Amino acid sequence: MAATPDVIEITAGEVAEELKRRGISSDERVTLTIEPEGELIPGRRESRARVVAAGLTDDDIDRLITQAQQDVEPRL
Repeated sequence: MAATPDVIEITAGEVAEELKRRGISSDERVTLTIEPEGELIPGRRESRARVVAAGLTDDDIDRLITQAQQDVEPRL
């Protein structure tokens, strides 16, 4: 009889801690299923990966967004 897999819902940042809590060592194989919750803009994940690959951090991205907002607001 095959074992029934456990299904848990946690954030990506909590995965390592949850595996450790369950006694799963770092050399054991696990399978993750990623189900993004209703992204507002299709392609956002791919775009963000490209920006990060270009060497920008989340803080850099936030700064660029804020600057773009400030550039546009006087024209509204």
